Amino acid sequence: MRWWWQKELPEPVRSYREGTPRRVPAPTPLDELKLVVIDSECTGFDIAKDRMLSLALIEVNQGQIQLTKAASWMLFQAGSPMTSAVSVHGILPAETAEGQKEISVLQELLPRLTGAVIVGHHIGFDLAMINAAMKRHYKTTLCNPAVDTGKLAMLALDAFAKTGYPGQRDPGLDEVCAQCGVVPFARHTAEGDAYTTAELFLVLCAHLRRRKKRDLQAKDLPLS
Repeated sequence: MRWWWQKELPEPVRSYREGTPRRVPAPTPLDELKLVVIDSECTGFDIAKDRMLSLALIEVNQGQIQLTKAASWMLFQAGSPMTSAVSVHGILPAETAEGQKEISVLQELLPRLTGAVIVGHHIGFDLAMINAAMKRHYKTTLCNPAVDTGKLAMLALDAFAKTGYPGQRDPGLDEVCAQCGVVPFARHTAEGDAYTTAELFLVLCAHLRRRKKRDLQAKDLPLS
């Protein structure tokens, strides 16, 4: 069934919304989920004024990283400022000046996210940046369920278990990598961090599987 507001959405947003449920049935086996790991590099951390500079995704299917289904984009940003963020991600204004238009990136991104559970480390920020772009061009947002590997680490690893003390923060990507013995790949690039997070997700799921002594289901993940 198509609701009235869906009729007003352009493609590929309409197909994306129709093919992406907001919730995953709790008993769904992990291996049956379409998992898409994403990461972005941005001009800064202010959702209202900063913009994405690069975006990458990689699929995880039945416990394997699907390198052939990886994708990445450099986004066009005219006059991108030389902020302190440049010293971290190394993306220069000259590179983004030759990037792909934001709406074009969204048009290529949405089919890949259709029906997926999005995975990322501190994924809330990446989703907020994508949603800001979605609002600019389509006046709507993503509706995928999402898993933050920082929160997953708190479930799977004793080192990061919730303590009940106020102010406890989710562990950073480097912290979880060190605890899991994962060597980060091309750190602070969208492609490298997406791949590293995909590796980390599989390691954390293995830890959680051993803890629960059974195969994992959707209900075992910190889905939001």
